[in-house]
Amino acid sequence: FRTSCADLSLASFCTVLLCLVLSTGTSVAISKMSGVASGRFMYFAFGSNLLKERLQLTNPSASFCTTGRLKDYELNFGLWEQHVENAWHGGVATIEFCPGAEVWGVIWTLSNVNLTSLDNQEGVNLGMYSPLEVPVDTDKGLILCRTYQMNNFHACAPSPQYKQVVCLGAEQNGLPVEYLKRLEVIQTNNYSGPSILDQIRSSMK
Repeated sequence: FRTSCADLSLASFCTVLLCLVLSTGTSVAISKMSGVASGRFMYFAFGSNLLKERLQLTNPSASFCTTGRLKDYELNFGLWEQHVENAWHGGVATIEFCPGAEVWGVIWTLSNVNLTSLDNQEGVNLGMYSPLEVPVDTDKGLILCRTYQMNNFHACAPSPQYKQVVCLGAEQNGLPVEYLKRLEVIQTNNYSGPSILDQIRSSMK
């Protein structure tokens, strides 16, 4: 999934989008489909949280909304420090701005009470990931969602277990076949020990 795209900021992307709208005279409607009234928020998952059972380990309120694609981003795997150990024993998913690319994923709705647990799962408090608000293209229109981008990215292959969870989640939620094929050819680091996958398997029994 990794390409030679320039390291552009989300702000740059928003500026490009705004200029496009102004130049074409086209209005872009973005629905949050969330808020204080509902007590829930929208979350765009593209990595291990594609799989319902993985996400619900620490975020039990998560429920499926729809699938969608995030345009002008690419999917990469890596670590937030060059030689750090983690529960997956390899690289984990992140997104990076890349004009012309796209990342498919699942939009989940979660109770606001799980906002902290989701942030903690992503290591926001430790500086591993930063939350972003991104417009996701769906069959319901553009939906503004919370998602996460890795800080201080260092490319690193995922473990077979992590890749398996990502692929299972993509298949579980009916992501496009061509995208599934792209996920299936991702190279792994051949790790063969215990991982979070063991907990997920237990929850699926």
